[in-house]
This record gives sequence, structure tokens and C-alpha cells, in this order.
Amino acid sequence: MNRIALFPGSFDPFTNGHLDTVERASKLFDQVVIAVSTNTSKNALFSLEEKMTFIKNAVEHIENISVTEHSGGLTVDLAKRIGAVTLLRGLRNNADFEYESTIAAMNKVQHQEIETIFLMSNEKYRFLSSSLIKEVAMFGGDVSSLVPIGVNEAIKRKYKK
Repeated sequence: MNRIALFPGSFDPFTNGHLDTVERASKLFDQVVIAVSTNTSKNALFSLEEKMTFIKNAVEHIENISVTEHSGGLTVDLAKRIGAVTLLRGLRNNADFEYESTIAAMNKVQHQEIETIFLMSNEKYRFLSSSLIKEVAMFGGDVSSLVPIGVNEAIKRKYKK
């Protein structure tokens, strides 16, 4: 059996917390597919293409990770198309659990065979969010220890303007 996990998100930007989650998931599943989308309710810092490039570079050392575009439709439909048995979500705190458990319940209604697996964030990344990274960087703060190298360089370029 090929156990495929789908890890969906907007990843704007991809953080070391995201990277830690996929590294740990890669040891639990035969394949982890990172599905990169654009969150239309947020003002994106990076294009879909930029985010996909950053993520591919950050995970190139992990053999069983792939990156795909998710440009619309239900996440569970993408899961069905790629044969995923699991949706993977990272949890930092109780607020994440409340939000993610509601989505997991709706996903289960849409696709009975799909299971959502929550991985608790590594303690050193529990405070970390893409929104916080952008806010700190916008005001000149150093986020280099919180994001992959390529992401950090791109953030510096974006906020230098």
C-alpha cells in the first residue's frame, strides 16, 4: 500500500515550522505531497510560482516529498485525484486545533475515506506563523533563523523596495 499524505496550504511564506512538519511526516508516509494554493482572503507576498520554487528547494533533500499546485476546488477532491489517504495539518496551539478540527469534520463529510492527521509543531516553532514572519520582516526584523535560506533572501528583496 502506498500511503500518501497531502499537506495543503498557502505557505506565504514557507517557514521552518512547515519544513519541520514535512520532514517528520516524510518518516510516517510513503509520500507527502505539498499542495500550494493562494489564499484569496489574504494579500499574498509571493506568487504561486515563487512559493512552489521556494518549497521545492527547501525539500529537495527529502526523497518522498513532492510539490504540486492547488489552484481551486476542494482539497478533498485533490486528495482523491492523487490517491491520498490522509490530509496532514500542523498544530501550534488550541486555536489551530479549533479551526483545523472544524475543517477536518467538513472534509470527512465530503470524502468519507480521508483521514486528517494533526502533527504538533516542534516546540521551537509553536509561535511561528507566515503572517508573523511577514510583519517582522516588513519592519526590518531578522527572520533568517525562521525560514529556509531562499525564502529569507526573497523576503529581504521584497521588503527592500
